Amino acid sequence: MITVAIVGPESCGKTTLATALASHFHASLVPEFSRTFLEKRGPEYSEKDLLSIAQGQMASEELVARELPALLICDTDLLTIRIWSEEKYGRCHPWIMQHSERRQYDLWLLCKPDLPWEPDPLRENPDDRERLFERYEELLDQLGKPYAVISGVGELRTLLAIGFVEGIVAEGE
Repeated sequence: MITVAIVGPESCGKTTLATALASHFHASLVPEFSRTFLEKRGPEYSEKDLLSIAQGQMASEELVARELPALLICDTDLLTIRIWSEEKYGRCHPWIMQHSERRQYDLWLLCKPDLPWEPDPLRENPDDRERLFERYEELLDQLGKPYAVISGVGELRTLLAIGFVEGIVAEGE
């Protein structure tokens, strides 16, 4: 099974890209657990909730992975929750830290925030997306994770991502 995680700051097209890739490759898709969690409970959350969100994201991925799909597309990952926690609270729960470092995907697609900001009641950072993008890039580099930067708009963005995924699929064959 090949796994791909799609990460990046808020409102940079992660969900759109994840859905497009899953459709293109007929792959299994793991939705962003935090969105479901916060839609059920409301936009207010605590630091403790981030641990529940991280554990829910990992459990969702493992549940879909049990079906043994050839390709698994994850709309976010634990690195996202780690950065979210560090940004919001200045620290991160050790469980999230440990699992974000150990969790392995074949490829991370890091979405550049070159799309217009789209307001959403669950989004918090419209003004510092470029700085957050750099934080993702630094962390992926620091942890030695294989990643590709996805930029551009519309079909161009999707085609770029498809190319990177096709490359990792070809390596796995």
